[in-house]
Amino acid sequence: MKQPTKKTAQRRPGRPSTYSSKIAAEICRRLAAGEPLAKICRVPNIPTKRTVSNWVNAKPDFAREFRDAREEGFDALAWECLTIADDTSRDTIETERGPRPDSEWIARSKVRIETRLKLLAKWDPKRYGEKLDLEVKGDAVIRVVIGGDA
Repeated sequence: MKQPTKKTAQRRPGRPSTYSSKIAAEICRRLAAGEPLAKICRVPNIPTKRTVSNWVNAKPDFAREFRDAREEGFDALAWECLTIADDTSRDTIETERGPRPDSEWIARSKVRIETRLKLLAKWDPKRYGEKLDLEVKGDAVIRVVIGGDA
């Protein structure tokens, strides 16, 4: 029988799979700051998204903290949008002919805001999604046709 070598007997470094309150607190702290879970889970010593999901399903206290942190993080992203929109410090640049709008910076700021707003609408549609207000008065006939000639 082959004896394990010192090299094979050592545990390989990996991501933790057993619940750790310290790691759970770090995940929640970063979520509350607006950092996406996918980014957090790329950090060494932080478990994979699947493991975090398992923790959420298995630990009611962690699930509550996780949801609260995520909600705080969404608000942090919304606040970031306001901060970006209100920052006019780089909206103009000096040229030989005087100040002019820095259209590249303005466009980039617009993309940054729109990206965050689109993510918020997907991640928390009840609070940040587009509100559809459909009102029908009177009688209506609705005909639904699936997979056939209309």
